[in-house]
Amino acid sequence: MDVTDVEQITLALLDAANDKDTEVQEQVRKSLLTLGKQQPDRVLAMCQDYLLKHPKLVVSHRVVILRTIELIVGCRIDEISGPQIKSIIILASEEMTRSKEVVPDWQQAASNILVAVGNKHINDIMEEILSKFQPGVLPHFFVVQTLANLSDSNVYGMVPFLNAILGTMLPMLNIAKQDNMKWVFSSALCHFSDSILEYLANLDKAPDPTVRKDTFSSEIYCAFDTLFNNWLQSREPKVRTLTVAEAVGSMCHLMASDKLEEQIPKIVPAILSLYKKNNEHYIISKSLCQVLEASVNMGSRVLETQLDSLLFALHLQVPNVHQTNTRALIRVKAFPDRLVMFVLQKLENSNERNRIGSLAVLRHLINSIFTLHFFFLMCCACGSQVKKRVVQIISAMAHHGYLELDGGELLVRFIVQHCALPDTHQRPFDPEEVTNEALRTMCDNTLHLLTTTVGRLADVLWPKLLHYLTPPQYSNATTPLCKSLIVLGTKKKSNEEASFKIDFIQEGNMFSVSPSLSLLQILNVNIHPKTESLWESEIPPLLSILEGKKNHVISFLYRCIGVTLQQCFNKEVVKKQLQEVLLTARHNDAVEREGVSMGVGLCANSHLEGTLAKLDEFGKSDAFKKSPSIFNLLKERNDVEVEKVKSTLILCYGQVALNAPPDKILNRIDQDILRCISKHFNTKVLGIKVETKDLTMKLSLIQSVGHIGKAISECVKKQGYVFSRKQELITVMLDFIKAESADSLRTPVRHLVMTTSTKGEMQNSHTASASESQVISAGLSSRCCPVSFLKCCGKTLQALYRDTMAALQELLKSVLARDPTPDGLQISVFVQNMVSFHNLGALLGRLSPRCSDPHPAVRAAAMDCIYTLIYIQLRYEGFALDYKDEGVDSLLLLKNQLENPDHSILYKTCSDLTKVMSKRLPQQQLATLVFMLFEGLVDSQTNCSRASSVILNTLLKNRGAGLQDLVAHTYSLIIFIVRVAVGQTVLILASQHLQTVINTLINQPLPYDNWTCEMWMALGADPIVASQIMEMVMEKLLISAPYMDNQSMMRGGSTKMATNQPLAMTCGLRELLLNGQSQEPAVSLFPRLFSCLTIRVGASVGVAAPKIKNTKQTAHIHVAGVAAEALRILLARAQLDEVMKRLDEDNAWDALKEPSTHTTGITLLARAMAKHAGPRLPAIVECLCPSLNNIYECQRITVTAFFSELLNHHVVTELMLIDVLMNNMMERISDPCCTVRMLAVRGLGNIAVGSPEKVNKYRVSQVHLLIVSAEHAADLQFLASCAVLLYLDEKNVHLLVVYIFMKIKPFLESENDDIRCASINLMGSLSKFGSGEQVFKDQIHNVLVSLLLHLVDPNPEVVKACKYAMRVCAPVVGSEQITAMFQNHLHDDKSLHYGEFINDLTKYLVRYRLVYDPDPVVRVKAAEAMGHFH
Repeated sequence: MDVTDVEQITLALLDAANDKDTEVQEQVRKSLLTLGKQQPDRVLAMCQDYLLKHPKLVVSHRVVILRTIELIVGCRIDEISGPQIKSIIILASEEMTRSKEVVPDWQQAASNILVAVGNKHINDIMEEILSKFQPGVLPHFFVVQTLANLSDSNVYGMVPFLNAILGTMLPMLNIAKQDNMKWVFSSALCHFSDSILEYLANLDKAPDPTVRKDTFSSEIYCAFDTLFNNWLQSREPKVRTLTVAEAVGSMCHLMASDKLEEQIPKIVPAILSLYKKNNEHYIISKSLCQVLEASVNMGSRVLETQLDSLLFALHLQVPNVHQTNTRALIRVKAFPDRLVMFVLQKLENSNERNRIGSLAVLRHLINSIFTLHFFFLMCCACGSQVKKRVVQIISAMAHHGYLELDGGELLVRFIVQHCALPDTHQRPFDPEEVTNEALRTMCDNTLHLLTTTVGRLADVLWPKLLHYLTPPQYSNATTPLCKSLIVLGTKKKSNEEASFKIDFIQEGNMFSVSPSLSLLQILNVNIHPKTESLWESEIPPLLSILEGKKNHVISFLYRCIGVTLQQCFNKEVVKKQLQEVLLTARHNDAVEREGVSMGVGLCANSHLEGTLAKLDEFGKSDAFKKSPSIFNLLKERNDVEVEKVKSTLILCYGQVALNAPPDKILNRIDQDILRCISKHFNTKVLGIKVETKDLTMKLSLIQSVGHIGKAISECVKKQGYVFSRKQELITVMLDFIKAESADSLRTPVRHLVMTTSTKGEMQNSHTASASESQVISAGLSSRCCPVSFLKCCGKTLQALYRDTMAALQELLKSVLARDPTPDGLQISVFVQNMVSFHNLGALLGRLSPRCSDPHPAVRAAAMDCIYTLIYIQLRYEGFALDYKDEGVDSLLLLKNQLENPDHSILYKTCSDLTKVMSKRLPQQQLATLVFMLFEGLVDSQTNCSRASSVILNTLLKNRGAGLQDLVAHTYSLIIFIVRVAVGQTVLILASQHLQTVINTLINQPLPYDNWTCEMWMALGADPIVASQIMEMVMEKLLISAPYMDNQSMMRGGSTKMATNQPLAMTCGLRELLLNGQSQEPAVSLFPRLFSCLTIRVGASVGVAAPKIKNTKQTAHIHVAGVAAEALRILLARAQLDEVMKRLDEDNAWDALKEPSTHTTGITLLARAMAKHAGPRLPAIVECLCPSLNNIYECQRITVTAFFSELLNHHVVTELMLIDVLMNNMMERISDPCCTVRMLAVRGLGNIAVGSPEKVNKYRVSQVHLLIVSAEHAADLQFLASCAVLLYLDEKNVHLLVVYIFMKIKPFLESENDDIRCASINLMGSLSKFGSGEQVFKDQIHNVLVSLLLHLVDPNPEVVKACKYAMRVCAPVVGSEQITAMFQNHLHDDKSLHYGEFINDLTKYLVRYRLVYDPDPVVRVKAAEAMGHFH
């Protein structure tokens, strides 16, 4: 739409804005808003010019225009230019202040414009407003009102101006005499105060965080003084109550504390007195709430003196309409004792109104946690009779849902506390006295009642009641608690409620689970004899699971303590903390023991002397020893076993050795560390050394030996040291293994011993020692566990077997690494008979590609390994140890060439290497080597994958004759590996660099070759990547031009040529959707993908393929066919089989791709979707709507055709899409494209078929649009759309029939048989609306000749239509004889003698004219004709 059209339409709408009908006014405003959203600057300028050119417009007309400006500014403020904003501000300011009198609608509309602009351009607004807000001059009413509204809508923009505004406003308060000015000033002060409070409450978001409350305190107090002392006494209730009182409440928060404290004795009585003078109590209560809040927040002491009058006055107001009265009473929560007692006293009052008020207050007290807390404390402090009533109140509140609110658990606790009351064992002197036993019974019954009858309370009681099971103060309540928990748990478990599962970490320490389970394990026989065996096996694993997570955290904290002590230089503090750690540690827990030892070891890094001294001192103390003394029984510390403490100390010594400074530890190992470990491990009884049987100590000793060995190995690198006690320690560990069962693994002893044997100095430097052989032999001595048995074992036992075998493997590897000879192999694994080197081919296949690795060290190491492996193979073949092979030795020369980084030299070296390998490789290893090299083709290192190819080629040249059986398999494997590998590589790259990968694939020449197609398809394997690509493609297709027009110099005219990027993306999307794994993202994005591809099909119809780059040839690709194929695959991915079946039957896919049948294809597509995919239509319609305004006609045609067909089906009414579709069709009537208009007209007619019950709803718009469309449409579509008139009420069509008849008349002579037939049928159908009207009779007379002529039309359908039209129109003519003649002779199935029919009809017509025609001339001629007849 060009600028001229916009101006004309806008001007017409502005003229119509003052229509008397409010619906018309509203529609005009909506239309102006729609135009304004598209071209805001232009429409706003037109509105402004209109107001300036028509200064005498009526107020209602100006208001409509001003409100329209406000709406446009509100939704398009960011798009309006700066100059236009300034002109709007000036216009609104002038409109607002032009009249000195207050004209609310007009001036409020102008004020609203300034507020809307002020949300974005506050500085410009304030510059204009403040120019009309000058000191000493009373401003316009709406200037002050605008400032107030601005402070609400733009808090952060206005507050910086408020200090200056208040300074200017204060003198004006004294000169304001009229009530309306007092009202607006009071309202503004209220808004200003609220804005300042909001600004101060959100300083983290404020532009100036330095603003403080005292910035405004003095001005606010001055204003308060005027309002409170002068205006509050106004005789105008609206001023006194609604504004001044509200403003006083808001300003109290900003007053200085001393000023507020001084005014409270005056403010509270004054506001309370307003209750008697006014009927509107809400504002009074709200103001009082704010006053009380401000005074409580600043800790007022004077407020207590007003408490009695406050409570009394507010309690009277509680039963009134609004609950703010109750909240005002709650504001005295700073005095909870007096408030609660006051409410309880009022509850005893017999007056029903007072009771209602008290209950309302009580309800609000329950809703407040803070108040409930004091209420709870007050109830606990009351006597038994009061408590009895409180229990009754709680029961009643529970049945009404109050215990489900925040703080309800406090009332539950009150019940549980009194379920645990002790017995008094005394008879009451007063029969009305409530004893503990009676109160406890009542609470037991109440708790049971709440559990069983109040279903909503289950989530309050469960699992909160568990909190009260173990604390000693609730021990008497155990029975009722357990009964309630059983009922609740059973109900939740049977209903499978999610809340049945309790997160003990989130709930906190309800009760200590582990001690309870441990106690059950000890008491099992006492509970039931049959529980002993079961609980002994089940409870320990459960305890380990429950305590494991917590213990790891504690272990970490001990290590943190060790690191902290490293940095501490106060030795006394270090010793004190070490003593504390050793005393408080839970030595029974393995994880905590480990954490303590690591913490002590870390401390020893800086304090070796002090740490060893503290450990020795602790070992000699009585802190951990068992004592027969009777006084030891009186200690309140945990009963810690001595063996567990010793285990901790042994671990500590090992960690000290591991973490101590290397230059200090060697001298300490024998004298301090090993001596102390031995002392703690070996116990003497009557002077005889007795070895311990405690497993924990054994494991601790093995771990410490490993730490010591590792520490020594690190130290001997720099210092000479002989580990003299190594053999002794190994012997001890061997004894541990021998003591284990040889049949199965039950403890981690073997695992730890073999792990320790591989560490540091525990190994020999050169060859496997006898002791290591003994360890290996001991490790192999136990029977291997069958796999079937392992599957039946628990996870713990499976992990133990796995770790033990891994430790044995590491030990064997370490021994073999120190003596990589057959002798060393025999020593380590006791090999008796040599076997073939069966994995040589696999090893060479892994190592040989590494000879081209980017790192020189890796290349050299790989060559060394290959050299060694081939000599090992020679040993297997029987060659002597000193045998030298020239070919193998040549590898040492090739190794020097690997230092050159040139790729060609490296590949040449790999080829020479392969020649040597191929000569020495056994035939049975050849296939293994080939397949390993196949895997190397997809190596992550490019050089290595290329080297694999070189080695493979060379190997096949030299040994290919022996691979005849593998040729076919080899070829297919190579193709598969390469394709799969490339696809996976592209997918991995896309997951990290999606944009780059897509750009690369898009730039591939069209049509895509097989490799490029497979790369696109590979991207569909990852749903996340596929979804991102789909989003990217849709976005690009939305913003990219689908084609470009090429002007032909030779032929003239232009041709459409597809643009490369959208076409490439469409091709890529088609290939991506072919991957079955793309179904998930395709289904999730189906509405958008379907809409995008449908529009893409429309944009591709009749478009030629682009030219191939650097050539003049056109790419062999059907542009529309690609998009249609992608759409077809999408429907398959969405599993819309019925839709595809219907489209295939109708040949819709071929129709979609051709320009002449495209709209037919779209119609078939919409029809199939409406019939078989209805639920998906709302989202599809939403995605298609924006394209109706697209600049490309082809896309508008496609969407309009789709919507037009949807209106032919009732499903759009069921899905509530009818309004959206009809509105879009109506907008398209004025589309510049004739085809779009035609399709829109067709859609308007389709509603008569799809939703005939909705026709009358759109009667006005349809009739109007039919009139408009009649000017454009000149074919069958207009006639079809006119059929909708048949479903309208007669009163809606009556005046339009003549106009339609006039438009139909030219169609009667059309050369198109279908148009003639349709126009005649329509004319006959519309005749029922014109019966009795003279003008309609004239129209029938005008077309009668044409109808008579068409009775002999060559087309039989036209003849049939003529007979029908003449039969139904006959009554309109007015002659009974003619009507009877038409009814008798014009039957569809009867032949007509045309000549006789015309002769008889002419006589009847002349006779009719002679009698009934009002024109005397006509009657004369009729008489003359009658004379000729006779």
